[in-house]
Amino acid sequence: MLYILLASFVVMTASLVGVILLWKSLGDFIEKNLRYLVSLSAGVFLVISFQLTSETLEHSTTIATGLGWIVVGLVGIYGLFKLLPSFHHHHDKSGESHPHSQLDVKRIIIGDAIHNIADGILLVSSFAVNPALGVITTISIFFHEVIQEMSEFFVMRQSGYSVKKALLVNFAVSSTILIGSLGSFFLLEKFEILEVPLLGISAGVFLLVVFFDLIPHSVRHSEKRIHHITHIICFLVGIALMALVLSLTPHAHGDEENHHPEDLHLESGLDLGTTTINPIN
Repeated sequence: MLYILLASFVVMTASLVGVILLWKSLGDFIEKNLRYLVSLSAGVFLVISFQLTSETLEHSTTIATGLGWIVVGLVGIYGLFKLLPSFHHHHDKSGESHPHSQLDVKRIIIGDAIHNIADGILLVSSFAVNPALGVITTISIFFHEVIQEMSEFFVMRQSGYSVKKALLVNFAVSSTILIGSLGSFFLLEKFEILEVPLLGISAGVFLLVVFFDLIPHSVRHSEKRIHHITHIICFLVGIALMALVLSLTPHAHGDEENHHPEDLHLESGLDLGTTTINPIN
């Protein structure tokens, strides 16, 4: 249990560490180039969505089932924002001296929260196999999250969030990993069933964010050819950056298939046959 909590908190710090370090060294540059960094974020989220799609299809019983969950995420979130217009809020106001861009940060927040719950399930499943795999998985998720959370920070800033609010929201959303990790620790079999739906839904949400929010935003803010070129370059840099991180720190889903759900509890001193919890030395 202690290992699971420590791993979860390590991943949660990714929402703050990368952004704070980057902000201290490049704060002025970031503020001046936020519209281009949104294009970089689009590239990052595109790779994330394809990664989640791949994992969904890999672990689904059938391809149709996996694709179905992706469609549920895409169409479901799109429908939610259409049916609840008050939930679909932009920061554009004609009376503002510095109008903010039309970006639906809430969609990103929802997608990230769902993704984090799935990562919590992955953490527990990995530690159930052995502690070494759990540590490797924690490191992998942490580096993925650093890049992703920085991208989300750029989008939040461009949409009008203050630095403090963007960091606070990022950290709050990151904490949803505890839902997946703690829930899985006590109810691993039931939570493992949720992993594919969560991965598929989050993949659909991120695809929607990329193609309905981030890319259109970049197109709207490209008044000259040089702007188009700069946005395209930033988009490609985002793709390359996240692809590099994924290639260096792959997820460890494939190694989970040979473990039994009760292994984690037995190894950590939790006897599934009784209500007695033994302390972990």
